[in-house]
Amino acid sequence: MEIKPTGFEGLVEIIPKIYKDHRGYFLETFRTDVLDDYGLMSNFVQDNQSFSFKNVIRGLHLQIPPHDQIKLVRAVTGKVMDIVVDVRKESATFGKHFKCLLDSDQGNMLYIPTGFAHGIAVLENTVFAYKCSTYYNINAETGIYYHDTDLAIDWGIDDPVITDKDKLLPSFEEFCAKYEL
Repeated sequence: MEIKPTGFEGLVEIIPKIYKDHRGYFLETFRTDVLDDYGLMSNFVQDNQSFSFKNVIRGLHLQIPPHDQIKLVRAVTGKVMDIVVDVRKESATFGKHFKCLLDSDQGNMLYIPTGFAHGIAVLENTVFAYKCSTYYNINAETGIYYHDTDLAIDWGIDDPVITDKDKLLPSFEEFCAKYEL
């Protein structure tokens, strides 16, 4: 596995070695020793999987401390534009976003530390999987409105499918006024 820095502290792309032959392919999707060697937390307690149709946007989501989550995310099938926003007020990249194309054909993953809001733009029908460092807690769930003008994120989807719940998320400014991460 190759670990590729992103320019955001703690946020890395993980690119596995894919072994292909006439039968198909094989890849390792998780190795504690690789994460440990790079100084990344590897004690995940919950695995989640979702299926989304093309043109769905999910996010921007996160849980607040003490239930904040480190996530390791990947597209099992399909492609998504994975987007994270740094909400750590003391960070050099606070308020900036990072995009990473997660493609099941490449098997690449994104390791997302705490202090990031996370979302995906589904580019084709996709099964999406993610490991979490803490259990889901409905009382700690929050997020940021995906189309916030201050963040100016180009999601790459003209007419997205979004839940009513995500449409009601606070702006980046409102989020920052409420939470100190």
